[in-house]
Amino acid sequence: MKALLLVAAALLAGCADTGPVRGTLRYGLDDAPEGKRLLWPAAPEVPRFLYAGTLTGEPNFRQPGTESGWRRFGRWVAGLDGAGVPPVVLQRPAMLTGDEAGRLFVSDSSRQAVFVFDEPGGALAVWDRADATRNFVAPSGLAAAGGRLYVADAELGAVFVLGADGTPERSLGTGLLQRPTGLARDAASGALFVADTYAHDIKVFADDGRLLRTLGRRGEGEGEFNFPTHLAFAAGELYVTDTMNNRVQVLDPASGQPRRRLGTRGLYVGNLVRPKGVGVDAEGNVYVVESYYDSLLVFARDGEFLLPIGGTGTATGRFYLPAGVWVDAKNRVHVADMFNGRIVLFQFLGGG
Repeated sequence: MKALLLVAAALLAGCADTGPVRGTLRYGLDDAPEGKRLLWPAAPEVPRFLYAGTLTGEPNFRQPGTESGWRRFGRWVAGLDGAGVPPVVLQRPAMLTGDEAGRLFVSDSSRQAVFVFDEPGGALAVWDRADATRNFVAPSGLAAAGGRLYVADAELGAVFVLGADGTPERSLGTGLLQRPTGLARDAASGALFVADTYAHDIKVFADDGRLLRTLGRRGEGEGEFNFPTHLAFAAGELYVTDTMNNRVQVLDPASGQPRRRLGTRGLYVGNLVRPKGVGVDAEGNVYVVESYYDSLLVFARDGEFLLPIGGTGTATGRFYLPAGVWVDAKNRVHVADMFNGRIVLFQFLGGG
């Protein structure tokens, strides 16, 4: 029910500009039964993942001495707040990433903006400016480095670079990119990898915007792509969600040569039908969002299928057309549960 109310609120929220929401960030745990920890896999198996909370937007922020965001949200839904101003909430979260300052960035395809959850700073901001003259139209892939945020806009056909406060600085790829979606950045070299979905390749840019090289072409062979969408960079390797080839390819980022693949086409749990987000934790486990079956699939580094989390629904641990996934330095797995309008966190507990 909560998820349905959030969707209704999002539709009414529109695109009105608002200032930052201030307060202490609290991860919503209302979906967890009182006194019970939600674990995967279920007993008697050894647990590997713990439900760690949900992010939706303003309801997660509480100001000292005031009512909680969830209470304010409930009063607004009931028409009792007297102001009629809807809270700032996610509508269709798509992709996400974080920076070294502890901020979480979420692209929202319906809100046409990037949500910034700043836990250390105690603020929630919404950035919707792509450059000096345009707002975002279809923000998708994100990458953060050096105090800057890189935002791929699939409709505007470019990657936009924002400063630490969201001020547009410059763009790259204009005229070279057909439909940029996923982004990944190699911290060592500074190279930015862009999944160009309609071109069926990965374009690699220098930080100054120069096109360095293009990886792959359309096809079904190794190192070839069919509508690549999401990217991740980990341990010197590039992970590419090769969506319409129903697989994740792991490439050498310099040559584009394939090193291995994860997932196969099929109709069983652990198979890939419409893979989207991909992420990697500190132990090398690989997380793949399987959007068709509303699941998060966990693989070992070598491609062995380990565990599914999910299924269609609004309850905790279930998803409705999930999209992106990102793993932070604490091995917290963030899933963009797109049509439930939320980010769901799972804590990886370690172990093989």
